[in-house]
Amino acid sequence: MSPLPAGSVIGILGGGQLGRMIGSAAARLGFDVHIYAPDDSPPAARVAALHWQGTYDDRDTLRQFAESCDVITYEFENIPVETVEFLVSLGATVRPSAKSLETSQDRLTEKRFLNEIGIETGAYEAVDTVSDLETALEALGARGILKTRREGYDGKGQVRLKTRDDLAAAFDAIGAVPAILEAFVPFEREISVVIARDADGNMAAFDPSMNDHSGGILRTSIAPSGLSDTIIAKAVSMGETLARETGHIGVLALELFVLEDGTLLANEFAPRVHNSGHWTPEGCLTGQFEQHVRAVAGWPLGPVTRVFDVEMQNLLGEEALAPPESFGADAVVTLYGKRDAKPGRKMGHVVRRTGRA
Repeated sequence: MSPLPAGSVIGILGGGQLGRMIGSAAARLGFDVHIYAPDDSPPAARVAALHWQGTYDDRDTLRQFAESCDVITYEFENIPVETVEFLVSLGATVRPSAKSLETSQDRLTEKRFLNEIGIETGAYEAVDTVSDLETALEALGARGILKTRREGYDGKGQVRLKTRDDLAAAFDAIGAVPAILEAFVPFEREISVVIARDADGNMAAFDPSMNDHSGGILRTSIAPSGLSDTIIAKAVSMGETLARETGHIGVLALELFVLEDGTLLANEFAPRVHNSGHWTPEGCLTGQFEQHVRAVAGWPLGPVTRVFDVEMQNLLGEEALAPPESFGADAVVTLYGKRDAKPGRKMGHVVRRTGRA
């Protein structure tokens, strides 16, 4: 596909805040944006040229959407693989491909894939029954985190376990669905590599950020991470391997645990722009949303030089309703346009530049 000229249409599957920020970046580069989402007036649709409202198995509406777009991307990883495959069967260009999507949708498949391409993870066991859970917990040292294999995010669909816990109740709590038990990892810190790959295989990685989670939800990301150049280079190399082996086109994020001795273990990856990269538009010459648009549109990747030290903080629930001045004069606030400030819901984020890089 030749580079798309300004005025072309970029379609986005999904209508959440990531689609809203991708769409805004695309509009700034001169593209029109069409959103496909089943919801009525989702956040992304309200900054787009057109909103196609339909379910992800509505083939008639999907066909019309595909005919209106020059390239299609997606903003979250739970888009059905069948939807992407159908769009491709119509002749649509979808970036990233279904492989990135399919691999990341199932935690067991994801772990196995990462191991197969040489990226080490913590120990894990497949769990389909309570009996499996008992065996897995014993194998992993009497402690672990039980997670559904599919869906679940921001701490949902997971339970921390010890041997004396009620395992049947824990399995029921996640819906008694196929699951994975992950061993506890004694990490010193968590980081993520946000990296872009274009259709020619060129890659550009942002500085890894140090991430802090609470209740399974990302609260802050800080760049630089404070890690040595050696560890950073290894982390970026792991991200490059992942992008190359999936044939990914666009931005992806690889979350990593850093052990006290500097060992890196992969936690999971997201085949899309990522919450831990929300600082990049304010901290770098090119932000992750513009970079994703560039990659899927066939443009050269932009420079990812970090020009500021930054701290990004997620705004959850009613935190986003605070007066703008309360965030500080140096704060850049991004709100997602969500109408209900539910507890624990990501409503926006704030980025503070803490110094020159």
